[in-house]
Amino acid sequence: YSVNTTCRIMITKLIHLKNNDIKTPYMKNTFTLLIIALMAIGCDKSNKSDPKLSNDNQIIIGHIDSLKSDILGETRKIWVYLPQNYQEGKKYPVLYVLDGNWHFHSVTGLIKQLSASGTLVLPEMIVIAIPNTNRSRDLIPTKVDVDYRTGNKLEYESGGGSDFLDFIEHELIPYVDRTYPTTSFRTYVGHSFGGLSVIHALTTRSYLFDNYLAIDPSFWWDNMAYLETVDSLLSVNDYTNKGLFVGIANTMIGGQNYATVEEDTLGTSAHIRSILKFSKSLEKKDNGLNFACKYYPQEDHRSVPLITEYDGLRFLFDWYQFKAMFELGRPGLYSTDEALEVVKSHYENVSQKMGYEIKPNEWLINRLGNQYMRGKKLDLAAALFDLNIANFPKSNNVYDSRGDCYLAAGDSIKALEFYKKALETGDNNYTQPKIDRLSKALEK
Repeated sequence: YSVNTTCRIMITKLIHLKNNDIKTPYMKNTFTLLIIALMAIGCDKSNKSDPKLSNDNQIIIGHIDSLKSDILGETRKIWVYLPQNYQEGKKYPVLYVLDGNWHFHSVTGLIKQLSASGTLVLPEMIVIAIPNTNRSRDLIPTKVDVDYRTGNKLEYESGGGSDFLDFIEHELIPYVDRTYPTTSFRTYVGHSFGGLSVIHALTTRSYLFDNYLAIDPSFWWDNMAYLETVDSLLSVNDYTNKGLFVGIANTMIGGQNYATVEEDTLGTSAHIRSILKFSKSLEKKDNGLNFACKYYPQEDHRSVPLITEYDGLRFLFDWYQFKAMFELGRPGLYSTDEALEVVKSHYENVSQKMGYEIKPNEWLINRLGNQYMRGKKLDLAAALFDLNIANFPKSNNVYDSRGDCYLAAGDSIKALEFYKKALETGDNNYTQPKIDRLSKALEK
């Protein structure tokens, strides 16, 4: 109970006791004073508002920003997520997600988890989530006034999809690039009508984004008329170096199944039929697009976004993870030069995909070097630690690890030199004890 509730219960009981069991004037006066005191405590508590949580007591995953859009004639809010290990001077790729208030937490959570040290299957990214003001107007590319399925007048606006992409291209992206440390590598994510916006951007402005993720897109729109336009554009344009993943929910009803639903003609199956038609047609096209789709039989239109976001990001960034890490860790498979070439080749490929230099991950190379050091492959361990020093000269950890390698090779003087270099570069809580132990040993 709250204090107020507790006081009220106590007061009620005391009043009952006073009326029934108290016999002397002294006891009556004492209980009257006690009741007044409890009432005062309760009143005092009720006049105080609940204490505000300080920032120190909150888990904050982002902040709300805004910009004035002349194109849309309104101020638009954006929800912004910066990487957990955000570093000054470092730039990050950007993921733009529609229906921002719905998908902000799932997308940021996935990226945080999958880009963390120890996982490293995605790059760290800035997330720009775009909440809606007039969802159907902004996300649907073509204007329709009548619902073809019912013949009734539509109760929502449509057809502002190109204006919305103008806003993204000419106002939002420039604002984000001016305000946050971004690279030019971008991913665009949308669900349902948002999936239409994703495909509209791919087919009419493929230069805006590198990756496109369409979650159960509403290709049924306008009796699939827009689908025909999209199909034509995907047939004639070149989409080399672009990626698209489409997630398909199970929106079938009755006795329909995945194998036969394409033969159905009812409006109730138009949603999934339109996506299957799009996907099967796209699979036959030779347009350079890196494309995949996946059907989720256990998910409906509302539940499919999370799992599609996961699978889609894994597919679109399939080339990012250093999969050879596990092979390199097996002793005897690679010489020092061969191992370094495997590392170099992978990160050159990642850099080519991202459009800018991506250095081998410090944590990953350090872990691999430690693995070789434990296996007595000291030459290879030393080469990897030296690679980290060359790439991250301001990290104290790379010098500490190189000191460990010298110590494992029996060179205490060089080990001490690198341990001291580690502390000169930056404080940590593990190098000084090594210096103390080694200095004592050298004195003896």
